[in-house]
Amino acid sequence: MDVLPTRNISSAVTLSRSQEGKGQAAKETGNDTKPKKKICCACPDTKKLRDECVVEHGEAACSKWIDAHRKCLRAEGFNV
Repeated sequence: MDVLPTRNISSAVTLSRSQEGKGQAAKETGNDTKPKKKICCACPDTKKLRDECVVEHGEAACSKWIDAHRKCLRAEGFNV
């Protein structure tokens, strides 16, 4: 068994950890364009309407708002 020279891998580990969350939405969409916002911050208006509807009426009654929010997220570059 050959022994490889020892390298400082902490910088590589740090680099990979710092980039874990970055570009995840771009990977999910399958294209190289990266959304400009985090998914939690995109489409606040439709998100609020969707959430309020689900709390008050249940998910089954809110497909209109759920679909509107998904459409908005897709327009922002997310694959949902």
